[in-house]
Amino acid sequence: MLTAIVGINWGDEGKGRMVDLLSKDFDIVCRYQGGNNAGHTVINERGKFILNLLPSGILREGVVCVMGPGMVVDIRHLAGEMARLREAGIRITPENLKISDRAVITMPYNVAQDCLEEERLADKKFGSTKRGIAPVYADKYLKKAFRMGELLDPERLKKRLPDIVEWKNLTLVGAYGAKPVTVEEMFEYFRTYGEPLKEYICDVGLYLNEAHKAGKNIMLEAQLGALRDIDYGIYPYTSSSNNLAAYGPIGAGVPNLKMDKTIGIMKAYSSCVGEGPFTAEYFGEKAEKLRTAGGEYGAATGRPRRVGPFDAVASKYGVRCQGADEIALTKLDILSGYEELEVCVGYELDGKILTEFPFPNVLEDCKPVFKKLKGWNCDISKCRRAADLPQEAIDYIRFIEKACECRVRYVSVGAERDAYVEL
Repeated sequence: MLTAIVGINWGDEGKGRMVDLLSKDFDIVCRYQGGNNAGHTVINERGKFILNLLPSGILREGVVCVMGPGMVVDIRHLAGEMARLREAGIRITPENLKISDRAVITMPYNVAQDCLEEERLADKKFGSTKRGIAPVYADKYLKKAFRMGELLDPERLKKRLPDIVEWKNLTLVGAYGAKPVTVEEMFEYFRTYGEPLKEYICDVGLYLNEAHKAGKNIMLEAQLGALRDIDYGIYPYTSSSNNLAAYGPIGAGVPNLKMDKTIGIMKAYSSCVGEGPFTAEYFGEKAEKLRTAGGEYGAATGRPRRVGPFDAVASKYGVRCQGADEIALTKLDILSGYEELEVCVGYELDGKILTEFPFPNVLEDCKPVFKKLKGWNCDISKCRRAADLPQEAIDYIRFIEKACECRVRYVSVGAERDAYVEL
């Protein structure tokens, strides 16, 4: 069984929380794209954890975690993340963590280039996390990147390094006037942070295929959401990889396998980190109230997230892009302090009301069309059955189901592992 857990909107939908919950039914959890440019926050009986690279299944005993070939791996960041988890008592060994030999390594000069470009853009910046993601994916497709498997053959790696360092310095020095990097510095980076990872590196495609043949349940975990996908998102304000479920088997290392189920994750309201069009965005006091109630600050960067009401137009599009079979709705409890709720049901553009998500270029000119729904204005964080939820909350969920044309199966009513209702 191959199941994808994916984001429906702009990212930060609560995928890590749901992966942690649902991983109890899976043998393997595999991240299939992205790098350390976003974070999954998980709260369980062992504490609060922020994961940037490691799959969220790493927090559950008995689950094998895989970092797929579609990922880009900052090995220095990964070393720190693994160390923090071990300090918290989380077991990480080659038996429960496997890193694809085909995953690309994020280099220090990729991070530097990302920062330099944001500085150059000034007030026209993309809102990058400055983790080197766009430059390293660019290097990958320019065939100038290093892959994890190369760490297993340091002599060949050392021979390949000078040409790439020379090439990268043409950009760092020639385009940005920055300090050049040296072969010695980059080889030391590989040695210091790559050496401890060698025993984790393997052909994960072979491992996953054998596991699939053996009848294991495999979860594919995405980063960010459909609206940040490089092809189908709000380009150019997107990530640099494909985070759609359709790419999942490719990014995991098993392009020969087909998805059995896709679970889409979305919040009961909207949130967005970074620049780009966000039609339903709240401002001022309305935004601050929702942001504070939801603790809407980026897990990877700490940046305040932009927030707004549930956006039916964007969410319906996200569900379609992801091919979601069912929805997990997170943070419904955050809306408990409202007697009346707004939802965005359309975009007004040049006097016309759009109910289908448009080409990104026109989003800046769109204005939200709101509909008001009755709130429940009571605490639902202790609810564990559908019958425990107030009727207004049920009505809100049914509205979302109809608007997105997809069944809501899970509803999160708190950050803790058991704080959810299954419908």
